[in-house]
Amino acid sequence: MISLVLAMVWNRRGQALVVALLALFGVAAAVAAPAYLRAADRAVAAGQVATALPTERAIEVSTQMVDHREDAPGSTPSDVDLTRTGAALTGLSGFTYVYSAEYPTVGIEPDTRDRTRFVFRQNVCGHLTMTAGRCAIASGDVVLGAETGRRMGLEPGDSVTLSFAVRPDPREPDYVPAGKPKQFLVAGLYRATDPGDAFWGTQNYFGPDSGDRPGEPAFVTSASLRTMDHGAVRTTLDGYAGPGALDVDRLPALQAGLDQLRTDVGGLGAGVDLRSGLPDLLTRVDEGRRAAHRIVPVLAVALVLLACLTIFLAVGYGTEGRRPELAVVALRGARWGQRWWLATGENIVAIVAGAILGCLAGQLLVTLFAAWRFPGVGADPGLDSLRWAPVAAGAAVLTALLAERRQIATPVAELLRRAPAVRGSARAVAVEAVVVLLAAVATVQLSADLIGVGTFAVALIVIAAALVIARLLLPWATVLARRALRDGRLGAALAGFQLSRRPGAARLFALLTAAVAVVGYAGAAVDVAARGRALESEVGTGATRVLTLAATGRQNLLHAVRAVDPDGAYAMAAVRLTTDPGRPALLAVDTTRLGRVALGPALDADALRPSAPRPVELKGSAVGFDITAAGFAPNKTVDLTAVLSPREGGPDEVVPYGVINNGRQTYSQSVPACADGCTLNSLRLTGGQGTLDVAGKLTVHSLSSAGWRASEGGSAATSADGLKIDVTSLNDLPNGLVVQPADAPWPLPVATAGVTAVRSVGGLDAREIPVTVAVTADAIPGAGAPAVLIDLDYADRLAADGAPTSGAQVWLNARAPADVVARLQAQGLSVIDDVRAAQIRARLDNQGPAIALWFYVIVAVLATALAAGALILSASVDRARRVEDLSALRAQGLNRRALRQATLWTYPALVAIAVLAGMAVAALGWWLTGWALPLAGLTRPEVPLPTWPNPLVFTATGLVAAAILAAVALAAGRRTLREIR
Repeated sequence: MISLVLAMVWNRRGQALVVALLALFGVAAAVAAPAYLRAADRAVAAGQVATALPTERAIEVSTQMVDHREDAPGSTPSDVDLTRTGAALTGLSGFTYVYSAEYPTVGIEPDTRDRTRFVFRQNVCGHLTMTAGRCAIASGDVVLGAETGRRMGLEPGDSVTLSFAVRPDPREPDYVPAGKPKQFLVAGLYRATDPGDAFWGTQNYFGPDSGDRPGEPAFVTSASLRTMDHGAVRTTLDGYAGPGALDVDRLPALQAGLDQLRTDVGGLGAGVDLRSGLPDLLTRVDEGRRAAHRIVPVLAVALVLLACLTIFLAVGYGTEGRRPELAVVALRGARWGQRWWLATGENIVAIVAGAILGCLAGQLLVTLFAAWRFPGVGADPGLDSLRWAPVAAGAAVLTALLAERRQIATPVAELLRRAPAVRGSARAVAVEAVVVLLAAVATVQLSADLIGVGTFAVALIVIAAALVIARLLLPWATVLARRALRDGRLGAALAGFQLSRRPGAARLFALLTAAVAVVGYAGAAVDVAARGRALESEVGTGATRVLTLAATGRQNLLHAVRAVDPDGAYAMAAVRLTTDPGRPALLAVDTTRLGRVALGPALDADALRPSAPRPVELKGSAVGFDITAAGFAPNKTVDLTAVLSPREGGPDEVVPYGVINNGRQTYSQSVPACADGCTLNSLRLTGGQGTLDVAGKLTVHSLSSAGWRASEGGSAATSADGLKIDVTSLNDLPNGLVVQPADAPWPLPVATAGVTAVRSVGGLDAREIPVTVAVTADAIPGAGAPAVLIDLDYADRLAADGAPTSGAQVWLNARAPADVVARLQAQGLSVIDDVRAAQIRARLDNQGPAIALWFYVIVAVLATALAAGALILSASVDRARRVEDLSALRAQGLNRRALRQATLWTYPALVAIAVLAGMAVAALGWWLTGWALPLAGLTRPEVPLPTWPNPLVFTATGLVAAAILAAVALAAGRRTLREIR
């Protein structure tokens, strides 16, 4: 019997090969999903490590050793000395550790607010490039930065005297000596070979320092640091990952090592701190893996079910072609078991062979794909990938038995019919109803975690919708065929009757619809995720490149950027303002350049910057005000302070003019920064501390503006003689009365996103500014939604503080020159961070969701292959009978044109309708379940991400599937046409 079955396999080897390939696809899908997840786990880890920030690849253990100069002789210090205990903290494999110690000194810089960092760092000479002299090698040697040497006129061979220093009052910036001075030899001048090298840890040695100086510590030997008279010392142990330390295979051991390190540091006491971004990196890896494990199974399940449906169709078609053979076996009195074996053995042998090969093919497919898409990471093949292979193989065998069951149970007389009856089986309808019910339950149970029954939602929706559409549409093939026959269109009629009279036509149509739906759903997921990542990287960043600056004045920022880029071609000034929790993000930018620099939705910049009066300008290094005061009671006078913004850049000048006495007097101060001109930002009038009921009138002669605004406590107006100020009461006004030129719109026009109504925003000086919504958008560049955007220049005119602003930035587009940072630094701006949209996109592309979606590409290819295989098998099974039927009609006078239509139109027409239905099912499935896929990355940004695929991309996906399947269908029809006599 076995030899007979094998002979049957060989005799119909083409059909057996197709069944084996279909089984291979099904089992390969079941193997590929867990295999891909193993590869994705490695790719996620490798991608996150590759795009990690330096702080996420390092650790820092630090402690502050107290001043021991007053300790009793022979006493034992109670604090932790890392030189003795640090060795116990260096257990992370593959990490390089660097010990350092430092304290502040004075003696080099002339300004007491500018201390010099006095640093010993292990092996520092290997990471410095000496521009003059040599490195420090002996006690008493010191090496200084090249810029420090230039500013202070120091060269190798000179001597400097340094003293340990402290700040007695933390509220004051001044340092004072607190140790005996010691003379040092300037051994050399240096520049850091690579300031970004991991060797330097997180100490920020070379960042901007006080007094607008570049960071340049004085590096000394350990002996110099110890022997100098000093107090408290800050010691650190920096560890940074060496080659291979963060390899994917080492991450579990690294996590265990970090846990042990936390325990060890905690055991040293409260004075030791551990800082590291490694836990954040490892958390991001774990979250990315979890996201991938939620995404991949969604279409893996759909693909396996699709493979089972294909096998059911293939076996059913093959069995229908063997109806006469099965009838002969029954007529010869074969026993029931023999009939089952002869009917099913051929397909079972093919399925088993295909399943075995599918185990290899699934892993090989993932291995090759990982080698192409994730080079150097590896797929980590293992037996764990085969855990679902027996289930898929068993499902394939069970599917084959179910497909065979109907023909085996069919009476002999029915088996001998040339045109088998097409039944509207109540059992088939019941099965379809159950599938629809399961799809409804899975959809209702769907949660954002994509766990449990929800994992099957997409697969069940696709299969259920395909079965329902097939049952609704296929009967119309008979109606259209009859109409074509009445109209004399024989070719179309024969094609229609071929679809309507073949029992397997409905199953084939359902299969094609489901396969196209899977392809469409995969394309939708990939497109929505890709556009979301692009939007998150561009709109979330704000521009192609964003430079974050040290605190600076707003007008200084605007002037510096405009000096570097006078045409506004590539640079824009911006300030991110801090807002209270619950309020929308607030961003101030130079709106004159917004359209050329910012990424994201286009905003009407003209609406945000309507015309306004010119600022009040004052010129001369001596700035004076001719003021007449009247009505102030004795001992209840006011102090005047002016805030001026230099036209040529530089920080705002806050100029105190002192007490304003009754009568007319000129109050003048020397303001060198205003030699080339300043704009008046504000005048502030304050009363004496504890003084109540301050009131009076001021006239500032010859100071004119189109209008004036005054804060609470008085009023201001323009008069023929200048500015008139009426001080009514300064009670409970610690900031006094603020008077400003009306040189900015009031209320201030703003652009909003995700905000239904906004009446005011916190200004640059933290005072509330009334606003009016001039522009609405889906997202604000660099802030997303909810967010508010205002014009930086106007916002600064409305601010009265004159203080430097943190959060200052320079946004750049792709046209920015390579030396733009140097140009900005030449204008006095200090760049402390540099973020590029491409970096953010690279990080997003290496997160779990993006990597998981590459599996959807594999699924789309396999689904298309399954559909093509089903078409080929259906055409092959039907070919012999169709050739016989059409040859007979040809002999009876069927013309060549009708013959070509009957053979070439049948399956392409089926494909065209199935593609339209399949894409509709994909859209339905996406509407019901797409929201649950974690496509936005690990933390959803404050950006309105796309939720529907691009119509052009979605249409193109359907057209590609249609072209492939139509080509297969047309090729099958041409072969049938060639065999017709």
